[in-house]
Amino acid sequence: MRIAVLGVGLIGGSIGLAARRRAGARVCGYDPDERVLAKALALGAIDTAATDIAGAVRDADVVFVAAPVGALGETVALALQSAGADCVVSDVGSTKRVLADAGSDERFIGGHPLAGAETSGVEHAREDLFEGAVWYLTPAANSTGVLYERLHRLLTTIGARPVAIDAETHDRLLAAVSHLPHVLANVLAAQAASTLGGAAEGRVPAVGPSFRDATRVAGANSAIWTDIYMSNRDALIPAIDAFAAALGEVRATLAAGDAQAVAAWNDSARADRDELLGAGLTGGPVSELRASVPNRPGVIAEIALALGRAGVNILDMALSPSEDNRQGVVALWIGGEDSVGRAEQLIGDLGFPVARA
Repeated sequence: MRIAVLGVGLIGGSIGLAARRRAGARVCGYDPDERVLAKALALGAIDTAATDIAGAVRDADVVFVAAPVGALGETVALALQSAGADCVVSDVGSTKRVLADAGSDERFIGGHPLAGAETSGVEHAREDLFEGAVWYLTPAANSTGVLYERLHRLLTTIGARPVAIDAETHDRLLAAVSHLPHVLANVLAAQAASTLGGAAEGRVPAVGPSFRDATRVAGANSAIWTDIYMSNRDALIPAIDAFAAALGEVRATLAAGDAQAVAAWNDSARADRDELLGAGLTGGPVSELRASVPNRPGVIAEIALALGRAGVNILDMALSPSEDNRQGVVALWIGGEDSVGRAEQLIGDLGFPVARA
């Protein structure tokens, strides 16, 4: 398999390392910074370096666009212009609706791995960065099933857990669980510095672990996060408004001196956190489902999105077209008995005959 990585920083470099070592792929990299390319070659994150996007994606089976969010649209468009008809183009950006135009091309499938580190740069790339990590995929209605399968299989090979989700839901979800926490960390850090006199008057007094944990992501790389805040502001602003309203409710409860309500609020937060941190984990045996589907654009995306919305994780998948190529069978491997039952019901509700293998 031939893979192109456009942008070989932490994420792009880790994709290259994982693809080379775990999938046996040949990886060609491109980065506007020649020094980064040289470093990626020296570290073994890529096999070859290209001087432009067209050269990188030539003959590629899979293209990963790991450019900054602000450059995603332009870079994806250039990749699609140069990529072959049988090449799947994806990205790793944390905002997906900015790539709505790319969704009209059946070769494009948006992506976002929930993996990273506090450090940046290809020198910190790791082969195991995506091990066990959810990797969101946002196929469009006309995404090609064969290309979706290829991308899904590659991601599972490098250790990730692909989950299908629509772009709008993705951006609302990330606004709540990633982008808003960064906003709050910035606000907390600024408020504490102001309360304690600020750095101008000397070192801030020692703070407790709660403050350190809550502000760990404060001041994250502005070159990256300014683009994220701006590109997802339509989802982030309502999340900030909802948080402000919730703070107002807590303030009112405290002002009323209602200790019982405060205790209930605190207990509820603990239960919510436990549930959220355990969400998406699957256990038990793996079962195979086989669904008969027509050979038309978007069928695989339709099934994947329906299962993703229901929290059903596809561990692996395979397509088997019929001899006349009019229809085919999609085999899905699902973990957990409850998930298999839900998947069987959902696929049946879509109108596709489905049975356990």
